[in-house]
Amino acid sequence: MKQLLNTFKSWKKSIKAIVHSLVMVILAITLLATPALATGVYEISGLTPDTWVVDEADVISRANEGKISSALSELAQASGNEVRFITVRRLDYGETPESFTKALFEKWFPSKEAQVNQTLIMIDTLTNGNAIITGDAVKATLADDTAKSITDETLMAPLRDGNRYNQAFLDVSDRVVAILSGKPDPGPPEIVDNVRVESTFASSEETEKERGNSTAWVIGLLIAATVIPMATYYIYQVNQPSSDG
Repeated sequence: MKQLLNTFKSWKKSIKAIVHSLVMVILAITLLATPALATGVYEISGLTPDTWVVDEADVISRANEGKISSALSELAQASGNEVRFITVRRLDYGETPESFTKALFEKWFPSKEAQVNQTLIMIDTLTNGNAIITGDAVKATLADDTAKSITDETLMAPLRDGNRYNQAFLDVSDRVVAILSGKPDPGPPEIVDNVRVESTFASSEETEKERGNSTAWVIGLLIAATVIPMATYYIYQVNQPSSDG
């Protein structure tokens, strides 16, 4: 009976060790897999007059941010039209690029008078979802269909070609500045149908491969967390002197 109680206690300790190991593994996986924190409008600081690019996602180089800011500043001085870019890593749950951009537009420019000459372009780099909001006076020069072309074509073309955010925002800046300066619209970039097709599929395959590797690691860690304590207990039991001796 005493031997049975000892065995039960040993198994109880072993089960506790297994549960503890599983909890630690799951916690570690959760921490490693946690995506970048979501961004809400309430987390974006108020706008200063000389701020043209708010790169929360940190995807635009310092040199290109300076180049874009200079172009947008010159546009504002020459025409009165103000354009601003914002990038975020990902949006709050339930938020869309359109709802986020509209809310931020109204936060930065609370009145109709403040909004009239403003343009705000945003992108969520997790999904590359994007949006553009323009003030009433801007629409006379930058029509809604042209604005849609800017986000859907000019902005997205370099992103489909390897997430080249710097090139994307440089292209958008050049096109918007030209239009709002009264120059002819240079239009979206020319897209060759077969360019980067293989790269697109390769990227998808690489994503699936990475996902498969992550799953394998998780399964391996879970198995190890279960088997190692049990194996340790088994070896311990085997090496115990027999009670008959």
